Amino acid sequence: MDGTRRPSEAAPAAPQPLPPGIDLLWGRRARGGRGPRPGLSVDAIVTAAIELADAEGLEAVSMARVAKALGFTTMSLYRYVASKDELLTLMWNASAVGVESLTLDGASWREKLRAWALVQREMIDRHAWITQMPMAAPPLAPNSMTFVELGLASLDDTGLPGAEKLRMIGLLSSYTLSEARMANDAARAAAAAAAAAMAAAAETGETPTASPGWTFEALLRELVDERTYPRLHAIAWSGEIGDNPSGFDERAEFLLGVDTILDGVAALIHRYRGGSADGSETASAR
Repeated sequence: MDGTRRPSEAAPAAPQPLPPGIDLLWGRRARGGRGPRPGLSVDAIVTAAIELADAEGLEAVSMARVAKALGFTTMSLYRYVASKDELLTLMWNASAVGVESLTLDGASWREKLRAWALVQREMIDRHAWITQMPMAAPPLAPNSMTFVELGLASLDDTGLPGAEKLRMIGLLSSYTLSEARMANDAARAAAAAAAAAMAAAAETGETPTASPGWTFEALLRELVDERTYPRLHAIAWSGEIGDNPSGFDERAEFLLGVDTILDGVAALIHRYRGGSADGSETASAR
């Protein structure tokens, strides 16, 4: 053999590079070298960015603001973090620090998966800026994968195939993020309205008055008439959606959604164990 590669012996394809930030988190890229003076590191940059986002929202995070908070120049940060998009990826991972030691309370798959959803919601509520993050693809940071693994483990004894388990985890996670996003958007809108009222009062010299703002339930009562929207009108004034103007209790509504999804997971498990969707046994299982 002369070592010459024949046409049929094509060289193996070079591995495709991971997205920026993901490569750093998974050890596929070396971390930046030492900065202009001791004290600057990827971890310090991410911590400062999270503190800014927790206090002022994701829009407050920029490389310049983070650099200023740390007492460094903006350019010095780029020796460690290549871009703001990469910084966001690192922030997402850091928001779930400690997940590797997390245990889920409960004896059954349902109790554990319910606890899993509550942990995710509480984590998002602590770092509400997560709801402002772009979601072009599912998070693939190490801590995210550890959390997904924990959710999958809760379904170990259910008999569901792996792909179905992953779908159920994704469904529950998407619901949790969506509900948290709506709650956070409502809170941000209320805060913006209050700030605008304060600014207007300052200009006129008047005493600002607190406004509770509109809830969905209060708007239903204000806008829907019985003739055009008989069903909505009946619901709006039935008392089932909360006392005016507070409406639904947000946490209770979130848990209702979680439990409804878990009912669906239970039905899926039953189907894979030989039952039908309505709970009756199939002919082959009798």
